[in-house]
Amino acid sequence: MGILDGKRLLITGVLTKASLAFGVAKLAQQEGAEVILTGAGRALSITERTSRKLDVAPQVLELDVTEPSHAEAVSATLKAGGGVDGALHAIGFAPESCLGGNFMSSPWEDVATAMHISAYSLKVVADVVVPNMANGGSIVGLDFDATVAWPVYDWMGVSKAAFESTARYLAKYLGPKKIRVNLVAAGPIRTMAAKSIPGFSNFEDAWTDRAPLGWEITDSEPVAKACVALLSDWFPATTGEIVHVDGGYHAIGA
Repeated sequence: MGILDGKRLLITGVLTKASLAFGVAKLAQQEGAEVILTGAGRALSITERTSRKLDVAPQVLELDVTEPSHAEAVSATLKAGGGVDGALHAIGFAPESCLGGNFMSSPWEDVATAMHISAYSLKVVADVVVPNMANGGSIVGLDFDATVAWPVYDWMGVSKAAFESTARYLAKYLGPKKIRVNLVAAGPIRTMAAKSIPGFSNFEDAWTDRAPLGWEITDSEPVAKACVALLSDWFPATTGEIVHVDGGYHAIGA
C-alpha cells in the first residue's frame, strides 16, 4: 500500500529519464498513483517516448503553457477522466540571452518569455487542475532557491523569485479550497535543462564542497521523495512552503 494510492496526478516537465519530473512520476506510480504527463511543441514526441520507460505507460497530453487553448483542453480531459488530486510543475525556460552573465544586455522580450514560461506558468497549471480538484489537492513546483543571486543564472533567477512569490499567492487564494501549494528547492541535478545553463559545472563543484550531507548530481531520488510526500496526504496543513532538498547547502554561509 502506497502513500498515493487512489490519487491521480498531472506531471509536467518529463523530457528524459534524467528529468526530475521523471523521477517523481516513477516514484508516484510505485506509491500507487495514476499519472498523466504533459509535453509541448517539438519535445512532445520525446515525452511520449520517455513515458514508455515508466512502469506503466501513462497518457501524455499536449500543454504549451503559453497557449490558453492547450490549458483548456487539458483541463477538460482531466474532468472527463474524473478529476485530479495533484500536480507537479516542472516547467522552466529562458532564452540564451537571459543566462550566462548577460544580465545587463538581456532584452525585455526575452525576459518576458522567461517570466511567462518559468513563473506565470504555475498559475496556468493551477488554472488547469483547480477546477478538477473537488476534494482539495496539492500542487508542487520544482524550484531553485531564489533568495540570493547566483553566477550565470541571471534572469532565470529573477523568474524563480517570481515563481516563489506566485506560489505564495496561490497558497493564499487556493487554501479555502483545501488546495495546498508548495515548492521543492532542489540542489543541482544534471538534467538536460541544467546542461543548457552556461557554467552549470560551477554549481556542481560548489555543492560537492559545501553541502553538509553531501550531494549527488545524478541522483534525483531525494527530490522525488520530497515531491511525492507533498503530493500525498502526509502534509495536510503545509502550504506556501519551500522545502529545501539540497543536502543542506542553503544553510551554510561559507
